[in-house]
Amino acid sequence: MGIRICEIYRSKQGEGRLTGTESWFVRTSGCNLRCWFCDTPFSSWEPEGETMSVEQIMAKLGFDQARHIVLTGGEPMLPNEIQELTRQMKLAGFHITIETAGTIFRDVNCDLMSISPKLSNSTPDTKRAGQWSVRHEQRRHQPDVIRQLVAKFDYQFKFVVDQPNDLPEIEQYLEEFSGIRPENIHLMPQGTNPAELELRRQWLEPHCDNSGYQYCPRMHIKWYGNKRGT
Repeated sequence: MGIRICEIYRSKQGEGRLTGTESWFVRTSGCNLRCWFCDTPFSSWEPEGETMSVEQIMAKLGFDQARHIVLTGGEPMLPNEIQELTRQMKLAGFHITIETAGTIFRDVNCDLMSISPKLSNSTPDTKRAGQWSVRHEQRRHQPDVIRQLVAKFDYQFKFVVDQPNDLPEIEQYLEEFSGIRPENIHLMPQGTNPAELELRRQWLEPHCDNSGYQYCPRMHIKWYGNKRGT
């Protein structure tokens, strides 16, 4: 078998706790959701890439000063082989971050589980997505999976915020889970260019300051723009 891979590249982490960290990014192709605002449609709406073995993926990674790996997607928890891949990465001495929507649990090796729950603002309309609109809504919230991930791994939550009326939904979401520390919650403005991000920053950053959450400015868009390989 193997894992379908969109791209493998080296860059700086632009989101969350490890912002600014030199990292290898391994982007899997394929997703069980269809967020309307997905900024990597080539790994979800129209998945691209080639199927690679764990050995082939490992051979693409350089063993230099970048000792962090970010497994992202798509949804990297979809393929069974992700367990063996993370085992090999850990044996090679990498720090592993997994970017996931939190809808699938696997017993992987992971140093930071970066969970991006999808709110109701993520559901695409039926005109664009057809039956995927229903599937997305049914799959996007899996509280039992979230509890498993939080219990087993060091974690952070990253919520994509589009409008101020998304904020009450985040509070309602967090009420389902006990012990989630505010400093582990990152709120990210929805947007794919600096102008969009700045408009939302003006009201989202003060909310984070008042709530004890982290404001996540999505620095990779500021550094590189919204393009592949960054």
